[in-house]
Amino acid sequence: MSKEPPKIHGVQEIDFGGRFQVERLDLEFANGARRTYERQKSRGRGAVIVVPMADAETVLLVREYACGLHRYELGLVRGRIDAGESPIEAADRELKEEAGFGARRLQVLRSISLAPVYMSHQTHLVLAEDLYPERLEGDEPEELEVVPWRLDQLHELMLREDCSEGRTLAALFITREFLQRRPA
Repeated sequence: MSKEPPKIHGVQEIDFGGRFQVERLDLEFANGARRTYERQKSRGRGAVIVVPMADAETVLLVREYACGLHRYELGLVRGRIDAGESPIEAADRELKEEAGFGARRLQVLRSISLAPVYMSHQTHLVLAEDLYPERLEGDEPEELEVVPWRLDQLHELMLREDCSEGRTLAALFITREFLQRRPA
């Protein structure tokens, strides 16, 4: 297996309208095999998922209506990056809109993907610390409930039926590891 990605011989864009488009790629692998792959391309600038730390051990989650599952879900603050925004600026804005807090310290820990085998979408994981109350009007139809959760209780959160988003669970475990390894 080669460490280099396959050579792209052609790209055909298939526009279904709306938020996403599909690209059909004509690929040649290092061993000479030719295949056609399709990938869903995001039309936006990506997204952020924010881990707001109320203190060294407590993250703030939000309870929000999840249309895909038609129920309320417990998860992290998240949203799209608007035109002209950096991931840090988007994270600060989303935190104010969804949870009613700003952060004096914001740091991108890494980017995570949803399904990299067939999607190009990336979500930037942002750690938010030194919080202060500040609310901006967002696009949510109702104020979201803010739920404090201790990081040492993630084993309980990951088994709850109302906390099923993979990005939230991954972001919380990544953040916990980062904070445990960060020099004091």
